[in-house]
Amino acid sequence: MLIDCLIEDRRWEAAGLERMADDAARRTLAHLGLDPKAWEISLLGCSDKRIAELNADFRGKPRPTNVLSWPSEERGADTPGARPSPPRPDPGPEPTSLGDIAIAWETCAAESGAAGRTLADHASHLIVHGTLHLLGYDHETDEDAALMEGLEVEILGQIGIADPYRAPQ
Repeated sequence: MLIDCLIEDRRWEAAGLERMADDAARRTLAHLGLDPKAWEISLLGCSDKRIAELNADFRGKPRPTNVLSWPSEERGADTPGARPSPPRPDPGPEPTSLGDIAIAWETCAAESGAAGRTLADHASHLIVHGTLHLLGYDHETDEDAALMEGLEVEILGQIGIADPYRAPQ
């Protein structure tokens, strides 16, 4: 299984987080030419309170956020706007860890409502976004953001999700 899911906030269980995350992560890896069977991602479905604690511990920002990611190793590109080199799986039969993602219920639900999108579409977008972070993509510069957002739009389009960066029609 690509996603190793720990649900701390049961609302994620009812929303089908593990299934939607597995689909979004698989499509992200496949879009980038990576075999989803070779990789594993740990996913935490949590509350705003829990993600605020994690955000404080790891980023020094004691407030909730929608999604956090922790790559298992540094994979970023050296040049702004360049694609990171694709990771190589460890030899052997076990999947290689790409890292960890945490997603917060209240923030995700509020953002999806404010944007007029379904919770499933928004959560899928955040999993694609988090998976790209695990692969070394970021949005620290305009060039990096354009690359990452372009990939998100392409991947989400394959899932049947509208461009999250455009206002709903």
